Amino acid sequence: MAPEEVRRAETGDVVDPDRPWVTIVWNDPVNLMSYVTYVFQKLFGYSREKATQLMLDVHHKGRAVVSNGSREQMEHDVARLHAAGLWATLQQD
Repeated sequence: MAPEEVRRAETGDVVDPDRPWVTIVWNDPVNLMSYVTYVFQKLFGYSREKATQLMLDVHHKGRAVVSNGSREQMEHDVARLHAAGLWATLQQD
């Protein structure tokens, strides 16, 4: 009897090491817009204008990309945003 052929399921998750990772902040009903602006300035060193624009993207579009780089850097940024009380995730751009 011939051995049964085993096929692996395709996950669809192809990781391309050349594509950067991004940190996304999502809108939430909890944090004030002024606080989100403050967090962006404090954590990323953005100017008040840049932080305000990113906050408005979060508010109006539901999300904003706030940083990009290696996966490890983005995991660190997500952890810092979570510690500040913001909802953030990372994904490959």
